Amino acid sequence: MVATGNWRVSANCRNGDPDRLFVTGAKQRDARSICRGCPVLTQCLSHALDERIEFGVWGGMTERERRAMLRGRPDVTCWETFLRDVAARRAGAAQPVAAPVPAAAAAPSTPVREPVALPTPLVPAARAVPAALSEAA
Repeated sequence: MVATGNWRVSANCRNGDPDRLFVTGAKQRDARSICRGCPVLTQCLSHALDERIEFGVWGGMTERERRAMLRGRPDVTCWETFLRDVAARRAGAAQPVAAPVPAAAAAPSTPVREPVALPTPLVPAARAVPAALSEAA
């Protein structure tokens, strides 16, 4: 369950030593594993990006990864909104695609015109099948 308001109370890291998230080098991999499965991962990451926090692991990302995100998306003014929209699009893409509506059931956008009756070509009348042949079959 995620608390509304202060997202920090629901974070995986709330009961540990905060210094374990402010490490360098290979220890950052272990620090990032703390974030795995965190219910407030997106809120944490957006906070770090919006506030331009330079040090530590936030939202499962290192300083270098966050700097790369900021450089790659200089147009983003609110990371919380941006990340929420991205997550919603991904969730929508994971939904099964609805079956197409049959053309007969779809409401036409323009009036449907009745087909014009074309003149029938003159075709010689079909020959009658002899009764003997039709009974044999």
